[in-house]
Amino acid sequence: MFGPEHTDREYEHELHQLREQLLVMGSHVESIIGDSIQALLERDSKLAERTIVADKVVNRMEVELDGLCLQILARRQPVASDLRFITLVLKVVTDLERIADLGVNICERVLELNTEPQLKPYVDIPHMGSEVQSMLRDVLDAFVAKDAERARKVIDRDHIVDALYAQVFRELLTFMMESAHNVYRATRLQSIAKYLERMADHTTNLAEMVIFMVNGQDVRHLSSREDPDDPNRRRDHN
Repeated sequence: MFGPEHTDREYEHELHQLREQLLVMGSHVESIIGDSIQALLERDSKLAERTIVADKVVNRMEVELDGLCLQILARRQPVASDLRFITLVLKVVTDLERIADLGVNICERVLELNTEPQLKPYVDIPHMGSEVQSMLRDVLDAFVAKDAERARKVIDRDHIVDALYAQVFRELLTFMMESAHNVYRATRLQSIAKYLERMADHTTNLAEMVIFMVNGQDVRHLSSREDPDDPNRRRDHN
C-alpha cells in the first residue's frame, strides 16, 4: 500500500499536469487567433487552411482535459479551492475551444475573400485581433499567477473591442450602401469583426472565472463600474 505522502505527491502531480495542459491549449488558441488575422492581412489561403486543420489539436486537447478533470474528481474527491479549480477548468476549456472555432470561422471567410479583390485596407480588424490576442495572453497569465486584479483589467478591456467592432460595422455599412458589388466582401469582413468581438466575450468569461477561482467571487453580469462588494448594486436574475 502506498502511504498518504505518496498519494499526496501523485495528486499534486495531477493538478500540475492539468494546469500545464490547460496553458498549452491556451497557447494553441492564441496562435490560431494570430494566424487567422495574418492569413487575412496577407491573403494567405494556405495559412488559412493550415489554421483550420490546427483546430483539431485544440479539439483533442479539450477532450483530454475534460477526461483528466473527471478522473481527478472521481479518484481524489477534491474540496475547497482544488474543487473550484478543477470545475472551472471544465468551463475554461469550453471557452477556449469556442475561441478556436471562431478562428476557424475567420479562416473560412478569408478563403472566400481571397477569391475577390481586396475591398479596403485593413486597419481596425487587425487592431481587434491584436487586442483579443493580448487579452487572452493576459488572462492566461492571470490564471497562472492567481492574479484577480489582472483578470479584472482584462474584463475592462472588452469595451475596446466592442467600440472597434461598432466602428468596423459602420464603415462596412457605408461601403455596402455605395455599391451592391461591395456587399459580398463587406458582409464577410463584418462577420470576421463579429467573430473577434465574440472571442473577446469568451476571454472576458475566462477572466471572470479567474476571479472566482482566486476570490470565490462571482462577477458575472456586473458592469465594470459596479463594485461587487456594494450591497446596493444592481443584481441580475437571469
